Amino acid sequence: MLFIYKAVTKEGMETTGEINAQNQDSAVNTLQRSGLVVISVRSGDKKNFFEYDIDIFNRVSVKEVAMISRQLATLFEAHVPALKSFRILASESDNPTVMKKLTEVSDDIQNGVAISDALFKHPSMFSDFYVNMVRAGEESGKLPETFTSLANQLERSYELLSKTRGALIYPAFIIFTFIVVMILMLVLVIPNLTDIILQSGQEVPFYTKIVIGTSSFLINYGVLALVLVVAGVFFVWRYSRGTTFVAHAKLWVPGIGNLYRAVYLSRIADNMYTMLSNGISMVRGIEITANIVGNDIYKNILMEAETAVKGGIPFSLALSNHPEIPMVMIQMIRVGEETGEIGNILEKLSVFYKREVDNAISTVVAMIEPVMIVALGIGVGGVLASVLIPIYQIAGGI
Repeated sequence: MLFIYKAVTKEGMETTGEINAQNQDSAVNTLQRSGLVVISVRSGDKKNFFEYDIDIFNRVSVKEVAMISRQLATLFEAHVPALKSFRILASESDNPTVMKKLTEVSDDIQNGVAISDALFKHPSMFSDFYVNMVRAGEESGKLPETFTSLANQLERSYELLSKTRGALIYPAFIIFTFIVVMILMLVLVIPNLTDIILQSGQEVPFYTKIVIGTSSFLINYGVLALVLVVAGVFFVWRYSRGTTFVAHAKLWVPGIGNLYRAVYLSRIADNMYTMLSNGISMVRGIEITANIVGNDIYKNILMEAETAVKGGIPFSLALSNHPEIPMVMIQMIRVGEETGEIGNILEKLSVFYKREVDNAISTVVAMIEPVMIVALGIGVGGVLASVLIPIYQIAGGI
């Protein structure tokens, strides 16, 4: 959230400005750490439309953030001051958005703001998980190790995301090809054959009428249909994301569900391992993971687990009431809790579910390829047969 503040500097000068924070208390704490005496802090989120950043143009890829983290770890290990490190990365970046954000982070650090608080102002680039990791690194004095850990985690996350997207590109391409081929046939081929059928004066079969009607509709109203389809896809994409229905669909669609389930479980284990190994508490780790897991079902499970853990219930027991969490994962976490090695156990679970992702990708590709080819053949063959059979009947009757 954006807040507008009024404060007094150490020199006694009154100053005003804007600050991004999770809530009003966080904004006040950040300003006080900067040496300001806070007079007032009020919400400043109401802006003119043209003052808002367009997220789609300001996003920075996970790969870029991982590279920045790796470079920061190297600079900190070389004992380069934080301010200079961010200045160097800002000046060397080829991405204008990255350059702008890192420059703003540098300016905040120069003004005495903590690194984590400076990063918190740019949520489109640095997630809540990232900021809390850096804050833990500041408190422990292990920033180089923290940025190295972040780079490793983000690279694993990017690899996982790339594999998942790669697995879905091929079936998407097949479906797109199928739709294009069908439209071209209905618009360019079928009308020529339709004239022959209609001029014969013979009774037209029902299935042929459907094909002819579809062809006629696309020729006369194809542009309108395209506009409606695009608008519908945009509406569904815009308003169904994050809904419970979509969250369930991702998990229970045959084949694809196993892939998504492995992705989410790997993400939970990997993020929890990274945070616990860097000194972040179990409760805070669960809370952050819930917000970045990417599926409402698992988010709700983790939020319930967070509440249970706050009440003194072990994490493994809090997860045991949810069938979406495999028993093997619950049992391994329980072993980790009993032995005090939960971080290592979560790391092993992360590796295990990454292998599951690879296996699920292989299964999806192997399953979809023949199904799509058969569907394409049946679709094209069915359309052609619906018009060629009446033509053969006409020819046979001549």
